[in-house]
Amino acid sequence: MKSILIKLNKVIRMIQKSGFRIGGKIAVGYLTIYLKSFFVPARDILFIAGGVGDKAHYRAFGIAEELKAHGLGCSATNQNNPRLFKFADKTKIFIFSKTTYTPKIAKFISEIKKQKKEIIFDTDDLDFDPKYLSHMDYFSKITATEKKEYENGIGAEILNDPYVKTCTTTVSYLAEKLKEKNKRVIIVPNKISNHELEIADKILEKRKKSDEFLRIGYFSGTYSHNKDFATIANALVEILRKYKNVKLVLAGLLDAEEKLNEFGDRIEILPRVPRDEYYTNIYKCDINLAPLEIGNPFCESRSALKFIETGILAIPTVAVKNQTYRETISDGVDGFLAGDTDEWVGKISQLIENENLRNEMGKKAREKVLLDYTNKNSHNEEYYNYLKSKL
Repeated sequence: MKSILIKLNKVIRMIQKSGFRIGGKIAVGYLTIYLKSFFVPARDILFIAGGVGDKAHYRAFGIAEELKAHGLGCSATNQNNPRLFKFADKTKIFIFSKTTYTPKIAKFISEIKKQKKEIIFDTDDLDFDPKYLSHMDYFSKITATEKKEYENGIGAEILNDPYVKTCTTTVSYLAEKLKEKNKRVIIVPNKISNHELEIADKILEKRKKSDEFLRIGYFSGTYSHNKDFATIANALVEILRKYKNVKLVLAGLLDAEEKLNEFGDRIEILPRVPRDEYYTNIYKCDINLAPLEIGNPFCESRSALKFIETGILAIPTVAVKNQTYRETISDGVDGFLAGDTDEWVGKISQLIENENLRNEMGKKAREKVLLDYTNKNSHNEEYYNYLKSKL
C-alpha cells in the first residue's frame, strides 16, 4: 500500500507541474499500462517492474518485446500485480527491474527460490547502493516518505542475495559496479520499441516546419538534470549571444539557469508530454544537447538515451565526453563529444554554421540507432543464449 501511495503522490506532483490537461493525460496513460500489466499471460520469462514510467518502459516492457522477437516467451508486469503469485509455478525466469523490496516481494522471491528457478537483477542506475544517493540530485527533492523507499537501496536485498548470480544493466560503468558484487553481468542497452520506431518513421515522412530560427534542444525529463544542464549554461550564453538566429528549446522538468534570462525571448519551454507525443517535440529541434556532471557516479551510470531518442529522428547530438558517450558516439561522425566550455561552444557552433554537417551527422546518428538501439534490429546473443540455457 505504501508503494502505491508513493506513486500516487508522484502523479499528483506531475499534474501540479504539468497542468491538469497534460498531467492528467500522462497519468491516464500510466494507469492504463499499470492495469494492463495485471492481465499478462504466464510465459517462460517474467519481468517484474517497480513502476510503469520511462524506466519500466525501457527496462521491462521494452526488453520483453526484444526477447519475444528472438523467440523467447516473455511477459512484463508491475510489482503491485495482485496476481503476482500465480506466476511462481508457471514461469521459469524472473527478472526484477527497479523493484522495491516489500514483504510481498520477499515472499514471492522465497517461493521462487523454493522452486529453484532463475532470478535476475536488473538496474539502470546506482540507486541500489545507498552510499551513492548523495550524488543523486533528484534524491534531495523528494518527500521523506519517498526517501524511505531508498533507505536500503532500490532492490538491494535482491541484488545482495547470494542466490542471485546474474545481473543485467545498461552501460559498462554500471556493469563494473555490479561485478564488485561478484555477479555475472550482461549489458542490455536501452532500445527504441517497435511502436516508437513507427512514430519516428511517420514523423520523418513529413516536411520539417522551419522559420528563420535554428533550434537547440535539451530534454530534461526530471529535476535530476538541473545540475547537468548547469554544466553547459556558460556555453549556451556564448552561443545565444553569438548567433541571433538560434533559439533554445527546454523540455520537461527543469529550472533554467538565471544567466539565461537575458535571452527569454529566444527560449521556448515545452511541457512534459505523453511518450507518443514526445518525439514530435524532439523533431522541433535541429541540434540536441546531452550534458552531464563529470565525475558524478550517478551521471556516469546514465545510458545514452538522449543520443538514441534524438538520433532515431536524424538529429545530431553534442554530448558530454564521458565513458558512456565515448562508447556510443563516434566523435565527429555520428555526433560530437565535448568536455570544457570551449569545446561545447566550438562543436555547437560547427553544427549551427554548417547545414550539410548537421544533416550528415544526423543521418549517421539514425543509422547507428537503427542498427544497434532498436528492438527491430536487436542483437545480443550473449543475453539470449544465457536465457535459453536457463529454460
